[in-house]
Amino acid sequence: MTAANKPLHVFVVATEESGDRLGGALMQSLKERAGRPVMFSGVGGSAMGSQGLTTLFPISDLAIIGIDAVIAKLPTILRLIRETAAAAIAAKPDMLVIIDSPDFTHRVARKVRAAQPSLPIVDYVSPSVWAWRPGRARKMRAYVDHLLALLPFEPRVHEELGGPPCTYVGHPLCDRLDELRPDAGDAQRRDARPPVLLVLPGSRTGEVTRLLEPFGETVRQTVAQCGPLDVVVPTVPHVAERVRAAVAGWGVPARVTLDPVEKAQAFRTARAALAASGTVTLELAVAGIPTVVAYKISLLEEIVGHLFVRTPSIVLANLVLGDNIMPEIVQRGLTPENLTAALVPLIGDTSTRQRQLDAFARIDGIMGIGRASAGVQAADIVLVLAAGQKPT
Repeated sequence: MTAANKPLHVFVVATEESGDRLGGALMQSLKERAGRPVMFSGVGGSAMGSQGLTTLFPISDLAIIGIDAVIAKLPTILRLIRETAAAAIAAKPDMLVIIDSPDFTHRVARKVRAAQPSLPIVDYVSPSVWAWRPGRARKMRAYVDHLLALLPFEPRVHEELGGPPCTYVGHPLCDRLDELRPDAGDAQRRDARPPVLLVLPGSRTGEVTRLLEPFGETVRQTVAQCGPLDVVVPTVPHVAERVRAAVAGWGVPARVTLDPVEKAQAFRTARAALAASGTVTLELAVAGIPTVVAYKISLLEEIVGHLFVRTPSIVLANLVLGDNIMPEIVQRGLTPENLTAALVPLIGDTSTRQRQLDAFARIDGIMGIGRASAGVQAADIVLVLAAGQKPT
């Protein structure tokens, strides 16, 4: 077998659904661009399975929520880390790619690096070293040869913190423009009455519980000031009943939906949004929806955050834009009155609304929207490293 026909063997580890989707796109692009056969082994879900991976264990084994559950499952987690690392070492692959889930994947990478120091290791998705525990960046140099970043500011952050070489390959949102952005008809609906208001209380039980009551009162007060609204509340299965029960008591009509198609339609037609802090704020910015962001955590979490979190904004969209464009209503300041005061100007034709729209117009350039997909760019870097070269 010639070198050109020798399969490229990539060991890939992803333990969450979001990482599995990234892994599936990466694997597809590797097969399309390698110029030779590619074989895969490792850990992943359905997206990676569709590209030919037989996973070592179901990633649902690691779908653990809550500190008590983590403690109870800790022996299992540690065993799976050891078994994954041992499988990677025994497979003698040409490349190890770890994807997100740093508490699991980085432990695997350290074990593999100790056993096979010359094996190239790529980390796809940077830990949030720009927000907390910045010392992790420098420590990663010992076991990560190259980092593939989803956020455009992360290469600069890793350079400043002494982290591994880092390349921004694009965010998966960049491949969802048709889903998020309005066509001509959707744009007309954004300007029609009653305005569509997106209410996004989050996906974690704790944040949903804390935000549903002030969000409901905010909607009532906003309707009182602006007139009728078409309120859409997308949610996820594990909190759906809690959301439906709360929304039923808001006293204003609101549609709770689990349907991804309905959610996408709401993104394309929404006039404004009220959202929990999270990745969804970047979705809203890409979709061009002026937004008010809310964030409320426990007192203990707040104290820990003040001690360890180092970031000029809690809003991902603001960090990407480099300016606090979306207002942040947090902690004791999170009252319906403050939320309403920030939200009402976004529904009318105001300078406050226009300021957000002007900022969103810059996001394509900042995020490199229009370039090759993240999966393609990530695959090209993996192939360069597998060939023993350094990405330019």
